[in-house]
Amino acid sequence: MEEEKTAELKQLFVYEHDARRLELFIRIVYAWICIGVVLLVYGFVAEICMLIQWFVILILGRRSEGLSNFIKGYLEYFVHVLSYYYFMTDDRPGIMPKPVEIYKKKRE
Repeated sequence: MEEEKTAELKQLFVYEHDARRLELFIRIVYAWICIGVVLLVYGFVAEICMLIQWFVILILGRRSEGLSNFIKGYLEYFVHVLSYYYFMTDDRPGIMPKPVEIYKKKRE
């Protein structure tokens, strides 16, 4: 079971030698406008959730799971699209956010 999970992992920020010129122009509309608008709106709502979360922690002394999950979703989507947005890959991510899990690997 553990091997199955490892096989599904894909490193996001990997050097790719080949790049398509046409994709460079498509990226202007796709990433900078479409994904940019989604990130802007999603980020604005996530900021509101963070403000509400701040008050929840201040008043109740604990976090709201729903607010945390929404903020986490925004952060995962943001990291997921970064490699395309910053010209590291030609693999287009979806415009609309979909569930992505991000892990931190401990280096020895």
